Amino acid sequence: MKDHSEMHIPTFDDVIAAHERIRPHVHRTPVLTSSYLNDLSGCELFFKCENFQKAGAFKVRGASNAVFGLSDAQAARGVATHSSGNHALSLSYAAGRRGIPCHVVMPRTAPQAKKDAVRGYGGIITECEPSTSSREEYFARVQQETGADFVHPYNDPRVIAGQGTCACELMEQMQERGGGLDCVVAPIGGGGMISGTCLTLSRIAPEVKIYAAEPEQADDAARSFRAGHIIADDAPETVADGLKVPLKDLTWHFVSRHVTDILTASEQEIVDAMELIWKRMKIVMEPSSAVPLATILKNPDVFAGKRVGVVITGGNVDLGKLPWMQK
Repeated sequence: MKDHSEMHIPTFDDVIAAHERIRPHVHRTPVLTSSYLNDLSGCELFFKCENFQKAGAFKVRGASNAVFGLSDAQAARGVATHSSGNHALSLSYAAGRRGIPCHVVMPRTAPQAKKDAVRGYGGIITECEPSTSSREEYFARVQQETGADFVHPYNDPRVIAGQGTCACELMEQMQERGGGLDCVVAPIGGGGMISGTCLTLSRIAPEVKIYAAEPEQADDAARSFRAGHIIADDAPETVADGLKVPLKDLTWHFVSRHVTDILTASEQEIVDAMELIWKRMKIVMEPSSAVPLATILKNPDVFAGKRVGVVITGGNVDLGKLPWMQK
C-alpha cells in the first residue's frame, strides 16, 4: 500500500502550486463578520466561510489538489480513501470533475446526508464499523481490489498543501480589508486544516499565532500536544463527527512545531456555539465548525482585544438531526 506520507513534507511552494491547480475547481470563500459575536467574545472575529465551499467543506481543496496532480496513467485507476464524510464527498466531487472512479470506505454511522452526497458525486461506498481499526482493515481490501491511488484524508502532502490555500486566501482577504490578524483558530481532528494553516502562516505571516480547537470528548490532539508525542483514540464519541480521527506523522510535524496551543470545548459548549452562529450569522455550519467559536468564548483572556481569523470548516449537517433538536 503506497502511503504518500512517506514521500515528503510539503513546502510553501507546494501550496502556491496547489493554489493555481485547484483554482478552476474551488470557490474563493467569503470572510464574514458579526458585531454581536465581536461584543460577546471581546475580540474581532473574521470568519473564513468554507461551509460555502464546493462540496460544502474545505476538504475539497486538498482533494482537488491530489486528484488534479495525478498523471493520466495514475488517474485511470481512480482514487480511494476512508472518511467519515467531508473528505469522502470532496474526493468524490474532484474525481467526478476529472471523470475517474472514487472508492470510499465510510463508517456505517456517518451522517446520511454525507453518504447521500458521496453517492450524488459518483463515489462508490463500502461501509465499515465506526472505529479506526475497522476503517483501515476495510480500506486495505478495497485498495487491493482496485489498485486506486490512496488519498489520505489528511496525512498526505498533496492534501495538506491544498488545505494551505485556505489560509493563503484568508490573508489576501485581510490585506484587501487593510488589516492583518493576531491569530487564527481552526478545528483539529486529524490535523489537515491546521497543518495547511501552519505551513502557510509560518511562511507568509509568522507573527500570527495558530490555535487548534478540539472537543473535550475527542481531545487526543490536546493530550498529544501536552505529552510531546501522538496519543490516538480509536473511537471517541462527540457531536463534532468530523473531529474523531487521530493525528498522524505528517500532521504532527506541523502541529508540534507551529501551533501555539490546543483548546477544548464541551459538547454543550459546541452545540451552543453552533446554534449562536446559525441564529446570529444566518449560516448553515456543522458541529465541527463550531468548536473554534466555543473555545474562543471559553477562553476570553486568550483572545481579548485581538483580531482573530476563525475557519468555519464545513456545512454538511444532517438537517433532520440538528443537535439542539435532541434536547
